[in-house]
Amino acid sequence: MSSDQKNWLKKRTFHHSQFSDIRKLVEAKEKRSLKISLCFPTLNEEATIAKEIVLMRSELQLRHPLIDEIVVIDSGSKDNTCQVARDFGAKVYLAEDILPALDPFRGKGENLWKALYVLEGDIILYIDADIKNIHPRFAYGLLGPLLMEEEVRFVKAFYDRPIALDQKVVKPTGGGRVTELVTRPLFSIFYPELSQVIQPLSGEYAAFRDCLDCIPFPIGYGIETSMLMDIYENLGMNAMAQVDLDKRVHRNQTTLALGRMSFGIIQTFLAKLKATGKVDLHTELFKKMIQYELSEGEYRQLEHLIEIVERPPIIELPEYLEKFPQRKLRS
Repeated sequence: MSSDQKNWLKKRTFHHSQFSDIRKLVEAKEKRSLKISLCFPTLNEEATIAKEIVLMRSELQLRHPLIDEIVVIDSGSKDNTCQVARDFGAKVYLAEDILPALDPFRGKGENLWKALYVLEGDIILYIDADIKNIHPRFAYGLLGPLLMEEEVRFVKAFYDRPIALDQKVVKPTGGGRVTELVTRPLFSIFYPELSQVIQPLSGEYAAFRDCLDCIPFPIGYGIETSMLMDIYENLGMNAMAQVDLDKRVHRNQTTLALGRMSFGIIQTFLAKLKATGKVDLHTELFKKMIQYELSEGEYRQLEHLIEIVERPPIIELPEYLEKFPQRKLRS
């Protein structure tokens, strides 16, 4: 790593309190004639989405005009997520209804990619919809570096993540297991600069539109890892920053679920390494995650087919360029 890359952690790591003067952020936004869009990707989030929308809308739209639109992109929730979101003032789209001429897929990355088509903002802010301790800092903390630091184009969140051992016992830290067991080791080997990103898999990040619409989006678990790798390759570490949001409380997943997530991330990582020429794979990779579950005293084999499907840079779509003619395809 160069000396600049070694200094990145100190230079490009912020705390949300540095941007708590929201009036200054609004002034910076208006001075640069920017529009900001907030997107919540959802799937069965009726328990938390109302509070997230109400808080962001009341504090950062009505009280302070920092966010210009709040949009929910839903994967096909079976609960009342969509109706609740509409009732509390968000625009709501079903992912399958966006760009309907394309074959539909389901996954978080699909929602984030299609959001680029319906959102109007120059800056796109993504926040997961399952946060139990939602606070305006999840928005202004991430927007701060983009508005106040001229060179920053992409901002990633990090935080302490309590982990629930059962319904009564909660450890104050311990979340982020896939990061420490999978993503950071891979980054340390192939992209040591990116190992400085404290929580590469966090679901909260913000970026200028032109930072996002020129990169591919895997539709599944690998979206956050892939995004970091592509933005790093395109813009370098100095265009990236991270912000400490203190603590994030959400539902914890089972070990089996984390295993499937890890499998998808590794698949995406290897595909990206192959595409960039960093590794040469001489065999076709197996696409099923094999796991075992103890049931009635016997171990039962479980297989999950996890295929890597990647949406191309959305700037390559004629429909996108027609809607955003100012975004010309880079040669």
